[in-house]
Amino acid sequence: MGEEPRRVDTRKVTVIGAGSFGSALASAAAGSGHTVSLVARRQEVADEINTAHRNERYLPGVDLDPRVMATVRHDAVSDADLVLLVVPSHAMRDTCRSLPLRLTQSAIVAHATKGLETGSRLRMSDVILQELPAVDRRRLAVLTGPSHAEEVSRGLPTTMVVASLSRSTAEYVQDTLMSRTLRLYTNPDVIGSELGGALKNIIALGCGISDGLAFGDNARAAIMTRGLVEITRLGVRLGAAFGTFSGLTGVGDLIVTCTSRHSRNWNTGYLLGQGAPLEEALARVGMAVEGIKTTQVALELAAQACVPMPIAAAIGDILFHGKSPWDAVEDLMGRTRTHEAEEYMLDSTVSWEYE
Repeated sequence: MGEEPRRVDTRKVTVIGAGSFGSALASAAAGSGHTVSLVARRQEVADEINTAHRNERYLPGVDLDPRVMATVRHDAVSDADLVLLVVPSHAMRDTCRSLPLRLTQSAIVAHATKGLETGSRLRMSDVILQELPAVDRRRLAVLTGPSHAEEVSRGLPTTMVVASLSRSTAEYVQDTLMSRTLRLYTNPDVIGSELGGALKNIIALGCGISDGLAFGDNARAAIMTRGLVEITRLGVRLGAAFGTFSGLTGVGDLIVTCTSRHSRNWNTGYLLGQGAPLEEALARVGMAVEGIKTTQVALELAAQACVPMPIAAAIGDILFHGKSPWDAVEDLMGRTRTHEAEEYMLDSTVSWEYE
């Protein structure tokens, strides 16, 4: 038997965002004995959660913990111990603007949004700190890692990362949410944890496109592996720790998002690979696909930092410039030959024996 999760006092947890992952986290927190409020945008969603303990729009067929209390009122954060922001990246700024007058100084704030803001090119933690001046960055955390909402909500074994500049804040979130089916690891690298969670969505789009073209396992493995190089290359340039991308928010999240039909980004890419226009693919997926906007922002950041990201650039050409997936793949495969190991990846004890 594994070690029992550390027992903590009952805490008041408010989850902002009643989509698939927000609902899953709210149900998991309620299952651990906490008092949980789940803030939805629409009254009908809140009513369904409160009466039927279901959220069929986002988690069809899943029974949520009946102790989750849904509301459309943002004043549910007024005396929360932990506020979890689980909204799409494009909604984060406006969501935060509705909270400052009601958020207590003592609350821990965490977000589980895997995206970047268009225009500003900011990570979500920076957006939160701009819009919530009452929040000290030492009381802010990021929740990320390989975690499909469909599996979290059903109590299937899942591991995640909670990153914060403060160890005590990270451990507070860890102790609050960890259970027999949800295991959290702490990490001080906020930048790397956020970028790993956001940038892998670009590569998942690429894997979906490849699978839609029936290119097979070899191509998917190549996209994932070289995609991880691009994620790491940009992440390190932006201040992340190299080792973070070898963990759950890097390799782990990349694997789960690039290989599963639960993934919105993979599904969108798959439809594109089969010839669907982007608008049609997004309509058929029917939920936020963070990888689209993240591709745009990542390419802007890469250009600004002079970081080569050929796979992301090829995906951007397909998404935004009408390039056919076949032509994009042909151009990638025809690139000038190069070395696999980048300057920060090559062990200094290993070098060519013969020139």
